[in-house]
Amino acid sequence: MSRNSFSHKRLLTLALIRFVAGLLSVGLLVFLPAGTLNYWQAWLYMGILFVPLAIMAIVMLLKDPKLLERRMRMMEGESAQRKAIARSTLVLLALYVIPGLDRRFGWSSVPTALVLLAMLLVLMGFGLFAFTLRENRYASRVVEVQEKQPVVRTGPYALVRHPMYLAMVLILGFTPLALGSYRGMMAGALFPLTLVGRIANEEELLRNNLLGYVEYCEKVKYRVFPYVW
Repeated sequence: MSRNSFSHKRLLTLALIRFVAGLLSVGLLVFLPAGTLNYWQAWLYMGILFVPLAIMAIVMLLKDPKLLERRMRMMEGESAQRKAIARSTLVLLALYVIPGLDRRFGWSSVPTALVLLAMLLVLMGFGLFAFTLRENRYASRVVEVQEKQPVVRTGPYALVRHPMYLAMVLILGFTPLALGSYRGMMAGALFPLTLVGRIANEEELLRNNLLGYVEYCEKVKYRVFPYVW
């Protein structure tokens, strides 16, 4: 499907708007339920979440604006993808709201070492996210097959077919623990399940439209989790 390219100025403006909107949204979802700004885990998490995002956006804008443009797209063409996103959005809200409530009511007492370990796993997720983008400049936010798109077989794609989803599982699955909440980990455990339908639909599209993808699937057996699924 052809898309109109963004101008450099429009791309920069859109990236800034999305960044600020994401920063404000996450901040409100965490701090409002917490009822306090005295929440060091949330402040550290916000830094770990948004500093890498800002760096990656700047690098893409300077080095590969076409990739940044693909990451800016939001409108899914597949109805199955829109339904999967709706389900995952509910879980995503819980990932932030429950830890905030946990902080307000003191449900959990997570050791600092465990919080910091979770933060490290979130950072590892960002590392995998950046590695995936480096290997696959066709990694659009929406599910689509683009003109002249090749099958990427290098880097993390040599281990799993959807390393971007694995990165998301690391980042979002450990978010509640990074925010100091055991109860929020229930939502963290649900997040991978919301990806199953999205991945199934995406694989069907890729098998039908991306030349060489069927052969790639025969070689790389695992979708998201190495040696598991």
